[in-house]
Amino acid sequence: MTCVIGFDADDTLWHCETHFASAQEQFTKLLAPYGAELLPLARLMEIERHNMRTYGYGVKGFTLSMIETAVDITGGRISGHDIRNIIELGRNILDQPLEIIDGARTVLENLAGHRRLLLVTKGDLLDQEAKISRSGLADLFSVIEIVSEKDQPAYRRLFNRHGIEAERLVMVGNSLRSDILPVIALGGRGIHIPYRITAAHETAEDPGTAIKCESIREVPGLLDAMGA
Repeated sequence: MTCVIGFDADDTLWHCETHFASAQEQFTKLLAPYGAELLPLARLMEIERHNMRTYGYGVKGFTLSMIETAVDITGGRISGHDIRNIIELGRNILDQPLEIIDGARTVLENLAGHRRLLLVTKGDLLDQEAKISRSGLADLFSVIEIVSEKDQPAYRRLFNRHGIEAERLVMVGNSLRSDILPVIALGGRGIHIPYRITAAHETAEDPGTAIKCESIREVPGLLDAMGA
């Protein structure tokens, strides 16, 4: 059976979460003068998780959540100047150069010659489209999907739209919650490549149903071992 290989994008093919972590660190420093008792990251996580239902994933929603957090925990004392600085923290994430993860391009080029490859990513449409374009990897994929959420209904729609049987898909990604567990629940398989930072909203318990590896360079060998 010929398998289809799906890849996540952020933190699987290129670095992303490190930029958010840097912005969070700067956000904490920016709010420090307003009171040592503030816990901006804990409150930011809470507000961001709530806002995802409205804003979705991505830099724009993250920036709005930082602004809301700053207003909330300072009791409205945050200055217009610092609001502007928070906006710049978000803009700086968008302006970061795209850094492909070591080995990703080589692996994709090798696989594309004899397997059908899918790119499945979630987040802000314009930001994701820009990163895919800048990556220079788009031509290696038969299908590119940008979705608002990566859950079972989203993958099921993808299967139906592109005529893919669930058991033929092997999904490769850094997030158990978004990349691996929904696909396995539908009958597919997954290869989990943990990134050095995991966003709080992407954490999930590992039931041991996915194959885990340390580098994307291991993926071709694992696919061969799986008979995929």
